Amino acid sequence: MPSIPDHPLRYALANELHARPFPSLDAPCFAAYIAIKPEHNAANRDRAADRAHLLALLDRFGAPHPQPDATHYFGDIGKYSLKWESHTEFVTYTIFGTGNAQRPFDPVCFDVFPGDWLKTAPGVRVTSAMIRIELTKDFARIVPKLDDWFVPESLAVSQVLDGSAVIASDFRIDTSGHMRIAVFASPSAGARRTGRIAQRLCEIETYKAMSMLGLTRARRLSADLGPIDRQLTHLVGAMTGDVSSPEATLKDLLSISAELENMAAQSSFRFGATGAYEAIVNQRIAVLREERFEGRQTFAEFMMRRYDPAMRTVKSAERQLSGMAARAIRAGDLLRTQVDVERSAQNQQLLESMDKRADLQLRLQKTVEGLSVVAISYYAVNLAAYIAYPFTEPLGISKGLATAALTPLVILAVWLLVRRIRRSMEH
Repeated sequence: MPSIPDHPLRYALANELHARPFPSLDAPCFAAYIAIKPEHNAANRDRAADRAHLLALLDRFGAPHPQPDATHYFGDIGKYSLKWESHTEFVTYTIFGTGNAQRPFDPVCFDVFPGDWLKTAPGVRVTSAMIRIELTKDFARIVPKLDDWFVPESLAVSQVLDGSAVIASDFRIDTSGHMRIAVFASPSAGARRTGRIAQRLCEIETYKAMSMLGLTRARRLSADLGPIDRQLTHLVGAMTGDVSSPEATLKDLLSISAELENMAAQSSFRFGATGAYEAIVNQRIAVLREERFEGRQTFAEFMMRRYDPAMRTVKSAERQLSGMAARAIRAGDLLRTQVDVERSAQNQQLLESMDKRADLQLRLQKTVEGLSVVAISYYAVNLAAYIAYPFTEPLGISKGLATAALTPLVILAVWLLVRRIRRSMEH
């Protein structure tokens, strides 16, 4: 086969599809999970600080380091396994261990993350969870555990992946500060399927928590939009009548438009991320292929009742902001058109006034030219008479007669000269 050059990114892109494998978990086991993000401007955070924090944990156990530009890591740290992933706004750490504590969801299980190491994290905790995975041959026996471990009012339980396991959570933060998630795996589930279930549950919790950040932004935004909406409605309503000062009204509209655009710029990333995270949550629940267990609500039903309204609130705030910005722009365009029409009318009146002034100026100029001809002719006749007297006196022509004869000729000559000068100036 003839050799052909590969695209520089061919292998990197192909390997990316296999870069984040699911863990293989043999029940009974547990997982301690935490997601960390900077409190502000997380998308533009210093990723070197994330890497340094990961290396500090790996160095405690003498574990090998990932590649310098790695966005994921999976390896052993002592008797545990660590899975680390770097995302757009956050990083996640999941530690898997064999066996289960005698006390369900014992906070000691989370001590696999060193306390002093957690304090140096380059960010804050978005969420953390403890996942207890038990091997169960008879799912009917887990009902007492569900009632004992979780709050019944918000408990969601379902059989997943063709009945190979039962998952449960009440999505509440317990007294130790973590979410509680239980997985009851049947013997037929297998290590890979159990690992996929645990990974999906971690992702559901993380992206649920991240998407809920948009709800806080939406509530603050709705509170800020209320006064602006009333002001915009008042300005638009006033435009239906005679606007006493359209320039001032236009200035107010432009100020509102600028404020709305600033709000949109500050909220666009969060609202866009919320939509993406919501889609991931719903997709991760869908791939679990839930079936109802003992008449309890499923994860999908819990999200429909508790989570979806929050996401609709975010979408509503986003639409409200977009709609108000569009209204302000349309109102500004209408008022700007009104101002332009009024200015055109003013310019037309100004042009008419200038035409009248030009006409008067032309008439005055013609009058002045006529007077100038008379004045110039008067002096020119006298000069011509003084020149002609020596010649007309021997001929017996009197001074008066000579002056009378020269006057029409001089006036005609002066008039022709002035007319010529005016024509040359016009051209």
